Amino acid sequence: MSRIVVLGSLNVDLVTRVSVLPRPGETVLGDRLLTFTGGKGANQAVAAARLGGRVAMVGRVGRDAGGDALLRQLAADGVDAAGVERDAAEPSGAALIMVGADGENLIAVAPGANGRVGDADVERALEAAGADGLVVLQLEIPRSAAERALREGRRVLLNAAPAAALPAELLRGLEALVVNESEAAALLGRSLAGSDAAAALHAAGCALAVVTLGAAGAAVCDADGARVVPPFAVAAVDTTAAGDAFVGALAVGLAAGRPAGEAVRFANAAGAAAATRAGAQESLPRAEDLRNLFGVA
Repeated sequence: MSRIVVLGSLNVDLVTRVSVLPRPGETVLGDRLLTFTGGKGANQAVAAARLGGRVAMVGRVGRDAGGDALLRQLAADGVDAAGVERDAAEPSGAALIMVGADGENLIAVAPGANGRVGDADVERALEAAGADGLVVLQLEIPRSAAERALREGRRVLLNAAPAAALPAELLRGLEALVVNESEAAALLGRSLAGSDAAAALHAAGCALAVVTLGAAGAAVCDADGARVVPPFAVAAVDTTAAGDAFVGALAVGLAAGRPAGEAVRFANAAGAAAATRAGAQESLPRAEDLRNLFGVA
């Protein structure tokens, strides 16, 4: 299996559950305020490691208790965190998360040290990946760093979240792109249904384009054409880390050389399993969970 190097964000998640997600200008009451380790990058690194990947994390945390907790969790899950710098100028990033009764959420992120990821961090990630490692990238780090990694990475899986428009040339040559439908619209400049969006993104130069469809599965397009990989039905408790579980599992599948459809089915199972539990990294499944829940290995 190829090495997986995640270049991305690490956050402390502050989470409360609410009966109904608030509308603009509305105040709602939540229950207990819970603290978890999270961040798209760290979540995806932990997800991949729990599913058998050889994983390294590159990013930045503050010199604070949050940074301590984030590094402890990476170590506990077997993620190589030598590439995570302790930043003296900014605190660890934080995410404010409200989870509704249906498991859907609203999230706001204060980047903190993630906002100082720069050229030196990109260089560490590319060096760690080497000639055949897979770089996993999101957009919770500065745009300049993300774009450099996209230009210089040999094998890149991009999870283009949060939603952002990117220059078309940065999509060409991607080994894999993972977006939801709103993120796909931001990249394409127009809204298309799942399979059509995946086909358009593949036509833009992504070897494998995946548009996640939540409870409807995932639309996929590669050299074999566009199709929908069906979901695994679950009763959702908290979808906060379902997307990150999907990306981490897809990275493991690609690093292991699995065919695209098989890798996406594995990722669908991981995302579904994560949605059945509360929290971010706390919800991320292990390989035995997927075997026990869905018979997927």
